[in-house]
Amino acid sequence: MEMKDCPFGTTDWASIPRTEHTGETGKAYWQTCHFGAIRVRMVEYTPGYLADHWCVKGHILMCMEGELETELADGRVFTLKPGMSYQVADDAEPHRSRTQIGAKLFIVD
Repeated sequence: MEMKDCPFGTTDWASIPRTEHTGETGKAYWQTCHFGAIRVRMVEYTPGYLADHWCVKGHILMCMEGELETELADGRVFTLKPGMSYQVADDAEPHRSRTQIGAKLFIVD
């Protein structure tokens, strides 16, 4: 990732509007900021959330609260708890998210 044209700044996440995204089950609430080509999000998944698609976008993702299961298309499953993160490149490994108890994530992509 190369960041250009992004001067120093702060983000008050409490002031960023939330958008709702429906999963196969449950909902995701995104707060999104764009800094040039970089998208930064705070995402909250409701308990029982399952993504409605396989994602091929690259991310750096950190679990802030709750617990997140990330399933790869090859069948592997990884569980993130608060303080854990993952990274994956664009078009590297299709993945999708699910959570039984809900999760709050910080995502850069």
